[in-house]
Amino acid sequence: MRWEAQTLQAGDGIEQGDGGTPAAPAALLPLSGLQRSITTPEFADTTFHEVVAKSALNKVPDSSPMPFRWTVNPYRGCTHACRYCYARSTHEYLDFNAGTDFDQQIVVKVNTPEILRRELARPGWNRELVALGTNTDPYQRAEGRYRLMPGIITALTDAGTPFSILTKGTLLGRDLDLLASASRQVPVQVSVSLAMLDANLAHRVEPGTPTPAARLKLIEKLSSAGAQVTVMAMPLLPWLTDSDRQLEDLMTALAGAGAQSVLAGALHLRPGARQWYLQWIEEDHPDLLDGYRQLYGRSSYAPASYRKALGRRASAAARRHGLHHEGAHRITRPDDGGPSPAAHRPGEGAHQAPAGTTGPAQPVPAPQPALF
Repeated sequence: MRWEAQTLQAGDGIEQGDGGTPAAPAALLPLSGLQRSITTPEFADTTFHEVVAKSALNKVPDSSPMPFRWTVNPYRGCTHACRYCYARSTHEYLDFNAGTDFDQQIVVKVNTPEILRRELARPGWNRELVALGTNTDPYQRAEGRYRLMPGIITALTDAGTPFSILTKGTLLGRDLDLLASASRQVPVQVSVSLAMLDANLAHRVEPGTPTPAARLKLIEKLSSAGAQVTVMAMPLLPWLTDSDRQLEDLMTALAGAGAQSVLAGALHLRPGARQWYLQWIEEDHPDLLDGYRQLYGRSSYAPASYRKALGRRASAAARRHGLHHEGAHRITRPDDGGPSPAAHRPGEGAHQAPAGTTGPAQPVPAPQPALF
């Protein structure tokens, strides 16, 4: 199918192509740098808004507990359509809603690789860790068309900048050779998000994602290529994926696929995601609705007692299968004297220290041991 079957030039009105479905009028899209909006039969009910971004690097507030200070997000909104996604409320900044618009109105920053390369070339850039996949997935299905990640990976590598990727998208396998090459020059961490094995449940709660079986195969592919794969087993859903048997089965599958480490955690429901997720619970699991309202009645987070107990059970299951307790986006800085993530092997000592602290500009780091 031709993506250009229907385009919208910002401010110029509708330009109708062969058999295309009209996109929303430009006047309804207050997006800075909007070039055009595209609909295609390949993505039913989804519109892609191509924008020229003014910047690619996003600074994380110093007060944030995250183990990184810089992110890159080439897409806003996500066709994974995960009911629980904590980023849903960010779509409201664009005058979209946090529900179907987040899933179907996707903003594509088409110039991300070029603008990122320019920003990384600035004299003040300290080559700190850059995290990808912190807001929306860089390997969601649209990446198959726009191919922004190869340029992003190359820009980071050429600038001597370590980076990490967290994804549910099996499209990451397309860039395996490129990531292998990058890891011989800078530290690279690859993490896969997988918190459930039930394909039917996954289809209902995260309908646009590759199946759990497909993500296990991605872990196998990465592990076979030599990658130290971290799995983010988040979120674990109360009464749906948090039983002892489910945790044991999940850790068994992850270890069997070759994962090296895992970090598990309970569902949290931020504004935007809260309404969307509870609507799904009411539709699919009405018997659980009162329980969820009690569990999340006072906070976006489940009570500390539940979270701690779940963490203990998940950690115990992980240890039984030889999985380290480690999360995404953690890479040792080249100048802090620790081993590179690529060099770390099970049983070889401490986990890597968090990256992202500020400091004086560093020379381009020496080539690191290959991640792949």
